[in-house]
Amino acid sequence: MEIHQIGVVGAGTMGAGIAQTAAAAGYQVLLFDISADAVERALTQITNRLAHEVRRDRMTQEASDALLRRLRPCRDIREFHNAQYVIEAATEKMEVKKSLFRELDQVCRPETVLATNTSGLSITEIASATERPDLVVGTHFFNPVPVMKLVEIIRGQETSEDAVDVAREVCLRMGKECIDVKEAPLFVVNRILVPMLNEAIFVLQEGLASPEDIDKGMRLGANHPIGPLALADMVGLDTLLFVAETLFEETGDPKYRPAPLLRQMVRAGKLGRKNGRGFYTYDEA
Repeated sequence: MEIHQIGVVGAGTMGAGIAQTAAAAGYQVLLFDISADAVERALTQITNRLAHEVRRDRMTQEASDALLRRLRPCRDIREFHNAQYVIEAATEKMEVKKSLFRELDQVCRPETVLATNTSGLSITEIASATERPDLVVGTHFFNPVPVMKLVEIIRGQETSEDAVDVAREVCLRMGKECIDVKEAPLFVVNRILVPMLNEAIFVLQEGLASPEDIDKGMRLGANHPIGPLALADMVGLDTLLFVAETLFEETGDPKYRPAPLLRQMVRAGKLGRKNGRGFYTYDEA
């Protein structure tokens, strides 16, 4: 099946990035969010990013204008009726996603593949909300979507090869590299990354080194481009805690328990870059 029109549900950071990247690849893109204001903000952010690219001579004005013409804001999810492929990028809560997939199952054509951008929730459970579990697939993009090359393609229990092939074709056209992943808590990248960030927080909690030295150690000793505590601040400490709790609850393995210091910081409202206070302070927040 050749894909021409893609629907993106959710106009937050990830949804806006996916919509921009899909439009850049030549797809006609429908962008919907339950909040019309969120869609407007996303379009403004995309327009500003493209203007920056034009100013830096990384894109022509004509290419920017053409990309924006391929983006269409939607006020009603029923406008997705003719979309041949849908990517859900809504909030990371199972009941929200299942509710959306029930609705998409009714709105979209029977052959439309429904993808979820979840970073670690069960594809199988999300798919159970539909009458087409064979056409539900996970496509986990990474932030910022226009820059990061990787997409994890995740199979639920009933995901068909056809759905995986369609998802891979779309992602490759969007300029991404794909890895195939079997369903498991947090998939592959976050399954490795989150415990590493959590362990760095345990190291800090135990007073073994300062935040600066922990990060310097991993940058210079392990050749990481950014230290784990600075990365945790970038991810958002509330987001990190939620994902760490998901991994702990799903596996029941005590080695994944979130560091108490992480929980304390979130309770204190120290969320990282998003509000200027985390393991470091940020003037730009």
